[in-house]
Amino acid sequence: MIIKNEEAKLIAVGEGVERKILATGGSMMTVEVRFKKGAVGVVHTHPHEQISYVLSGSFEFNLEGKKNIIKAGDTYYVKPDQAHGVLALEDSVILDIFTPQREDFLK
Repeated sequence: MIIKNEEAKLIAVGEGVERKILATGGSMMTVEVRFKKGAVGVVHTHPHEQISYVLSGSFEFNLEGKKNIIKAGDTYYVKPDQAHGVLALEDSVILDIFTPQREDFLK
């Protein structure tokens, strides 16, 4: 499967937050998420494992109440049901990888 980024649909999912579902298959999924400066990915949990890679920009990353500044090139791992969220410190893009797939994103 090949997904051309320019052909993937960009969907608004919150104020200043947009996402594109990229490759999906088996039990995995990749999602590109774009944030405008000041946009918030609210603290939330889900039953999926998640690994994220900051493609550009920077965030204040909140994992279980502990905050860290992360920037382009940094990655993080989130266990199932672990509370996490971000605040974009500048216009930023992140690549999320989930297993299993986020069926809620596919609806």
